[in-house]
Amino acid sequence: MLIVIFVLVLWYGGLFFQSFFLHRYAAHQVFTMSKTMERITYVATWIFQGPSYLSAYGYGIMHRMHHAFTDTADDPHSPSYDENLFAMMWKTKNIYQDINNDLIEVDDRFKKNVPQWKGFDSFAGSRYSRVLWIGLYIAFFVFFATAWWQWILLPLTFMMAPVHGVIINWFGHIYGYVNYQMKNTSKNLLPFDFLMMGEGYHNNHHKHANRANFGVRWFEIDITYLIIRLFNAIGIIKLKPMA
Repeated sequence: MLIVIFVLVLWYGGLFFQSFFLHRYAAHQVFTMSKTMERITYVATWIFQGPSYLSAYGYGIMHRMHHAFTDTADDPHSPSYDENLFAMMWKTKNIYQDINNDLIEVDDRFKKNVPQWKGFDSFAGSRYSRVLWIGLYIAFFVFFATAWWQWILLPLTFMMAPVHGVIINWFGHIYGYVNYQMKNTSKNLLPFDFLMMGEGYHNNHHKHANRANFGVRWFEIDITYLIIRLFNAIGIIKLKPMA
């Protein structure tokens, strides 16, 4: 039972910080926070993403490129231009690393105000950090796994962030329903997005990219947005006025 709880904590904890910090803050800047709170959130993202930690700088720039070039040859991740999800994952990884390492020229519009903490990212995204987290996860399984099938979940804990990305950027462009007919393949995966905490309302998000709430219909409950509203109410962050 502890193993299942552990995996669920990593799934939803890592997903929350990917959605809250990397996506809605770094890429779209739908709210502001103090520099101290930003640094705290960097560390929390590292703790919950562990071996699959993603830099806010690399993620933020790449996601802006995805919106600008959706379903074109310049899209960092598109089912329309990749043979399979593994090919898309590999392409995404390479572009992300090239952005982080300044190996490709990036248009200034994609870099504007994207948060960057080079010192922390160089540690949190290092091979040393990733191996350390993998070792800790293996040790946890050694001590607390009570059935053989629980070990099947171990590889998932190493790859949480890429798996979250694949669900949205691959399946979220193939399966689901649409509220808005657009010149791209974005779809809403689930009417009630219990799996991706609001990130699954991908069609809505492509229509209203800078909207804090990804849900638009009464039953489309964006769980991450509800937490954002709470954080705004108690002063941890400050939501920007909606246009």
